[in-house]
Amino acid sequence: MPVDYRSQTTLITGASSGLGALFARRLAARGSDLILVARRTDRLEALAAELPSVRVTTIGMDLSEPGAGAKLAAAVAERGLTVTSLINNAGFGTHGMFHEADPRRITEEITLNVTSLTEISRAFIEPLRAYGKGVLINVASIIAYQPGPTLAVYAATKAYVLSLTEALYAESRGTGLRVMALSPGPTETEFFQVAGEHADGGMPRSSPERVVDEAIRALDRRNPPPSLITGRSLRIAIGTGRLAGRRVTLALLGRMMGQTVRR
Repeated sequence: MPVDYRSQTTLITGASSGLGALFARRLAARGSDLILVARRTDRLEALAAELPSVRVTTIGMDLSEPGAGAKLAAAVAERGLTVTSLINNAGFGTHGMFHEADPRRITEEITLNVTSLTEISRAFIEPLRAYGKGVLINVASIIAYQPGPTLAVYAATKAYVLSLTEALYAESRGTGLRVMALSPGPTETEFFQVAGEHADGGMPRSSPERVVDEAIRALDRRNPPPSLITGRSLRIAIGTGRLAGRRVTLALLGRMMGQTVRR
């Protein structure tokens, strides 16, 4: 049966733009109340004003800071809210040679993409399982399935997200909670304003609408997958890469992505 979001409260991180903001619009249209979390509270409030048909709570918070998971759980509890669905969308990537990367930026990237996502998932998974009719989406990436030359830290963090989420999928079987890792390819969002315009490696970019709508359709299936690579061509590419082997894949990716840092 399709997910019934009416009478639900969905928490979305990284909700001020891109996939997070679009998830908010799509789920509000299906009747879910929302808790929107991001650093830019002005954008959250503007988004909330677009969605008068549901109750929207905004929480301004920088999830790249240590302990953000516990702080967010406390902020939700203070407002007397119970989370029934969760979309961990907040994250960013760095593009360039690892030996030239800013160590502090690497720490922030790992904290946001891995530590905070894990803490938030742990903070809310018990009420999600108890409710048993909602969803848990952790946004990974197509790069989670392969090495990431010039995106080394980002790729490693998303591989962690993929592995964690698929494990939670297995652990949640029989509870009614639908768990899925969402793995889009390059998508036309503000990601590239942070990582750099060449971080897509020359691959075509999808629209956020295509990614979000495909994710929602997948969760509406009778038996949703533990992870979803959006787009048939990307699924074929990942399958081909696995057949080619790690050495060949690394050589091809190293050549392709190595060119992007020299532009």
